[in-house]
Amino acid sequence: MDTKVSIGRLLSFPLRNIWPNEEKDFTQWLEENLDILNESLGITLSFIEREKNVGRYFEADILAEDPSGNSVVIENQFGKSDHDHLGKLLTYMTNLEAKTAIWICEDPRPEHIQAIRWLNEVSPPDISFYLIKLEAFQIENSPPAPHFSIVVKPTEEIKEAGKEKAELARRHKMRLEFWKDLLEKSKSRNIRLFSTISPSKENWISTGAGKTGLGYAYVILMNSARVELYIDTGNKEKNKRIFDQLHNEKEEIEKEFCEELEWQRLNEKRSSRISKTVVNKGLKDEEDWNEIQDKMIDAMIRLEKALGKRIRRIT
Repeated sequence: MDTKVSIGRLLSFPLRNIWPNEEKDFTQWLEENLDILNESLGITLSFIEREKNVGRYFEADILAEDPSGNSVVIENQFGKSDHDHLGKLLTYMTNLEAKTAIWICEDPRPEHIQAIRWLNEVSPPDISFYLIKLEAFQIENSPPAPHFSIVVKPTEEIKEAGKEKAELARRHKMRLEFWKDLLEKSKSRNIRLFSTISPSKENWISTGAGKTGLGYAYVILMNSARVELYIDTGNKEKNKRIFDQLHNEKEEIEKEFCEELEWQRLNEKRSSRISKTVVNKGLKDEEDWNEIQDKMIDAMIRLEKALGKRIRRIT
């Protein structure tokens, strides 16, 4: 015998028809039903205090604690998310020395979603931010039911991305300082090469070598430093032809440079380069920057002297 299953329609239910006042009604309900939020978060939070005083003028909606006994602040908001509640969340978290901040909001704005993601990226591994969307639904004439959905939460991937970004920013700052010192030192020696170049956050700076597609470059890595002539006219065959013309004079060039060079035709790539690793120290060796910079400048002077006239003869 066929049995028909009656299927109802899931309908959105206005929050204020359940809790007319977010502060008095919803916050009190959440205090008494924290287990429903726990199910959505996958965390067991224990209630400590509602309307927890923070200084003389502020009150955190709910103060709870996690299974390890760390403080958790919960900030509730009906309507669209705003800067005021985000500021309160951070204020409560820092003043109460909480490890976790939970922002429950009816309508999170994209800008605040991104802000919470960013906070998870840049904060220490033991600090967590959650952005939770609050909705209510009913089926036909059933009682309305609250629904918490996680919009943003901390993950290992987010924390790792934050660590990588912080490390990248640190390296960018170090490179700017390194290139600033090197360029100032070069100018003090009245060296025209690189005189119009500005410091960069990249691991290289370059200047033209007198022919389109050819450039002299300084390269600083974490563990080494080099100078080079980089050849890339945009045409692979032309690049290899230029490299070969210079390589034909390898013995004379290295004699004038006073050292052997690294001749990298790079057959599998479009470009080619002629380089010299001047020292097996690099950006991480801050105490040796002065020595590294001096060696790079001296090597660049010799490289330009050995290659410059030959580059000008290239047709």
